[in-house]
Amino acid sequence: MSAAPRRIAAIAGGGFLMDDESLAQERWLLALARCPRPQVLFVGTAGGDGERGQLKFFRTFSRLDCRPSVLPFFPYDMRRDYRAAVLDADLVYVGGGNTPAMLAVWREFGFDAALREAYDAGTVLAGISAGANCWFERYITDSVPGGGVRSGLGWLPGCYCPHLDSEPWRQALLAAQPAPALGAGDGVIVLYEDGRRSDAVHSAVKAPMLRERADGDAVLREVAPRAIAQAPAAPLPTLAA
Repeated sequence: MSAAPRRIAAIAGGGFLMDDESLAQERWLLALARCPRPQVLFVGTAGGDGERGQLKFFRTFSRLDCRPSVLPFFPYDMRRDYRAAVLDADLVYVGGGNTPAMLAVWREFGFDAALREAYDAGTVLAGISAGANCWFERYITDSVPGGGVRSGLGWLPGCYCPHLDSEPWRQALLAAQPAPALGAGDGVIVLYEDGRRSDAVHSAVKAPMLRERADGDAVLREVAPRAIAQAPAAPLPTLAA
């Protein structure tokens, strides 16, 4: 029997961190995991491990058939084995925020190597915004003065840009990038298997945006992601202000 593909899901926006209560993205991600009732690990480094993001994660994933946990770097816990935590996870969800700062922290603690080890062993890696940027060779970010292009981990080819529809300034930067280049609007998830794009889905309320420049393409072209089937969901509990 052939080994399962290594999977990374790049989320441009939407889902629980952007107050989408449909649970469509989250159910779709759980279906990618290698086992029933997967262990799901939230890594909120890019957002400074803010408590609100962690609360949103727990209140969402605790309603689904999985085992949620969080792995904060702020504060850092010397007694916890960070490598073991990520290797034990079946799905790692990386939150949004400051991509360059997140990568600097990961590299300082060797966490990028732990993530790579888990990825190669079959853990699904997913993330929104900064949590999508980080896996690519290059990414477009608003976390540097004036916005710009920076280098990521390089596990996926080319340049990636999230929030392509909700932050239009990103479109010119993406258009200037050589192939391969990919930009996605809020609600769009692009799935990579063994380093190649294998699927694109969306949970967007309005028309989803996905643009790609492949080798040989002079300009970006439109790609049509398919809609995620949505099951009814009860309202999420209200977070305290």
